[in-house]
Amino acid sequence: MNPYQVSNSIKLGDFSTSEIIEKGSKKLKKLNRQLSKLQDAMYAEGKYAVLVCLQGMDTSGKDSLIREVFKEVNAQGVEVHSFKVPSELEKKHDYLWRHYIALPERGKIGIFNRTHYENVLVTRVHPEYIVSENIPVATSVDVLDDAFFDNRMEEINNFEKHIVNNGTIIIKLFLHLSKDEQKNRLLRRLRLKEKNWKFSPGDLKERKLWDEYQWCYQELLNKTSTSYAPWYIIPSDDKLSSRVMVAQTIVDTLKKYNFKEPELPEKYKVEIGNYKKQLESE
Repeated sequence: MNPYQVSNSIKLGDFSTSEIIEKGSKKLKKLNRQLSKLQDAMYAEGKYAVLVCLQGMDTSGKDSLIREVFKEVNAQGVEVHSFKVPSELEKKHDYLWRHYIALPERGKIGIFNRTHYENVLVTRVHPEYIVSENIPVATSVDVLDDAFFDNRMEEINNFEKHIVNNGTIIIKLFLHLSKDEQKNRLLRRLRLKEKNWKFSPGDLKERKLWDEYQWCYQELLNKTSTSYAPWYIIPSDDKLSSRVMVAQTIVDTLKKYNFKEPELPEKYKVEIGNYKKQLESE
């Protein structure tokens, strides 16, 4: 079993945020190539899609991880969706609608940069966001108790089971960052002029809610890590090592499916020699 997989009830504080992978650059390049070949075979077979779910505190490295882990995959084979505050149109539908319509088609890798889990994470820390959805049960913040969020997590489990049963491989990755490392990365955004655009004063407001977010993450990791869609807790204080661990987890998962490229029909196989002659004689 993958050492980062959540398979039992966990306490998030027991998991390290720091792990160094030796020769990380060399290993990542090898994994990049393997992932590219796996996606090619998956596309040719046409039976499965892959959904990679990335969650983590601000500055945990999601954007750069996507760039570095999937850099060798055919650009047409990867789709990235970053979910921000719901639009007015999205609010007119149930909270899973915008995620469902963004799912990857068979043969492709879809990446959710922030995911449907924001609906039991940021909304749990800020329940007023759910009141703004104008759904019948959310008449006020006071009614949004633990049972409400437990029910949402059960709905998410059912959503994931449904898409797994229909050919989507789900890989859920929590980039586990320490509070000290987040501080260092926020300071770097302020010190480096070219990184200033990434900084928002809201980052500091959310940082003050660190403990609440950690508790909410622990809850969702415990209640939504399933046999068909497990969570992996990835130590992420070191970005390169985090990328290697993520790439290894994805490659190891996809190898289990033994994707097979379709063979040329027999009636065409026997004519290959003739086809070659036609082309060579042009």
